[in-house]
Amino acid sequence: MKPFVKLDGVVMPIDRNNVDTDAIIPKQFLKRIERSGFGQFVFYEFRFDENDKPIEDSVFNNPNYKNASVLISRANFGCGSSREHAPWALEDYGFRVILAPSFADIFFNNSFNNGILLIKLDNSIMDTLFENTYKYAGYKLNIDLENQKISDNYGLEIPFDVNPFHKHKLLNGLDDIGLTLLKDNKITEYRVNLKISFLVE
Repeated sequence: MKPFVKLDGVVMPIDRNNVDTDAIIPKQFLKRIERSGFGQFVFYEFRFDENDKPIEDSVFNNPNYKNASVLISRANFGCGSSREHAPWALEDYGFRVILAPSFADIFFNNSFNNGILLIKLDNSIMDTLFENTYKYAGYKLNIDLENQKISDNYGLEIPFDVNPFHKHKLLNGLDDIGLTLLKDNKITEYRVNLKISFLVE
């Protein structure tokens, strides 16, 4: 998993409540056996019509949001089924940060385990971010995880909270497997001692 320390990224707005995991990655695209390659299908029905033609007024087809790595949305983002494919798709597309007033619990934890920083902000702050995103073409936010601060080029500065354990994992690029491997010496020591104990008996 790639470490996350700071990000200066273009912001994409999805101004909706209750964006569920089926909207993020529709079920017809869940047949892949790899974790990669889901980015091309992220928010597919927001991007393409029933004939698989690009929807002209979709934010995904707006040049102002090209190469966006920060996603802003509304309450209860990531609700619905617990599919881990949703953060896989978001990360594969290029999103590293999602800002919203609230997130579904399972999606919240899955995202941190896949290298995506989720930040909960008050509705009033989200309103300001949406306004700025629509006002300034190619609007960017600087996300400083180490100092827990969000800023832009127009004087905005927002502190944010993050669980210390999640922060540690992101700063060091550690998923659950990586955390386990940090204890590799102790695991090896335990296995050796167990083998010796078995031989003595």
